Amino acid sequence: MDRFRMIFQYFQSNSESVMNGICGLLALASVKIYTSFDFSCPCLPQYNMAYGLGIMFVPPFILFLCGLILNRQSLVMLEEWRRPPGHRKKDLAVIRYMCSSIMQRAMVAPVVWIIVTLLDGKCLICAFSGSMDPEKFVGFANMSTVQVQQLLAKVPCKDDELVRNNTSRKAVSRYLRCWSQALGWSILLILIIAAFLARWLRPCFNQAALLQARHWSNYIDIEQKVFEETCCEHSRLFAHKCILHFFESMRQEIKLHSFSLPREGEGAEGGEDLLQGITDQDQVNKLLKTWYYEKPPLDVSQAHQR
Repeated sequence: MDRFRMIFQYFQSNSESVMNGICGLLALASVKIYTSFDFSCPCLPQYNMAYGLGIMFVPPFILFLCGLILNRQSLVMLEEWRRPPGHRKKDLAVIRYMCSSIMQRAMVAPVVWIIVTLLDGKCLICAFSGSMDPEKFVGFANMSTVQVQQLLAKVPCKDDELVRNNTSRKAVSRYLRCWSQALGWSILLILIIAAFLARWLRPCFNQAALLQARHWSNYIDIEQKVFEETCCEHSRLFAHKCILHFFESMRQEIKLHSFSLPREGEGAEGGEDLLQGITDQDQVNKLLKTWYYEKPPLDVSQAHQR
């Protein structure tokens, strides 16, 4: 269990390579899920659009939430945004940088899903086959409005007896598939051009401000992890001292049962430095409250002066 917890904490770290790897795995997972998904359009006028658009946009929303959950910086950014200023001011540039980084990584898998669905074309055919204008296609003459709507709704179901050998169905299907693939390739091209421009135009902006935002973004995450690790170590030592004190108070009863009791403080010489004189629960709560409401300034010179 400890090994799995260490692996989970490692993947939740702020390392860009790890987060990029997670985004890549989510993108590959989205492609794998879609290819293994059994797409079955209901072929009913009142349900086709809801089903097609639902398959196109609901899974990307779920993948987007998964990207936010797996990214440790999302929680760190919210805590930094909501925390009281205390003795340390909040830098909005750092928060914007963290938000931008989180959104870029979380959007990878949803965008891949949408592009794959558009290139495949099934979702768009299912969603908009009933909205097509029958006058653009031959084969719908001498049909009532209800029959036309039923025929258009069954365009995605090529094995249905009503439209199995109908040339109009094939024409509508090809028309919508072409539009779907054109839209998918257009979105992909726009994203590639946007990434290219963002990559090559970045040196034109203030690099010093970007380095500062990136540095303090990493610092906030590392500070939070170090604080949590220090709290765990402090809790362990405090629990150790409390247990020793408990057995010390029970010394007389323990002697009656012929148990050997170690002296208080054995094996915890290094714990006194970390405890710093903290002896009860109220002091610990006050210390944690002070850290949250009055976070110390980023100035280590004060500690050297003391």
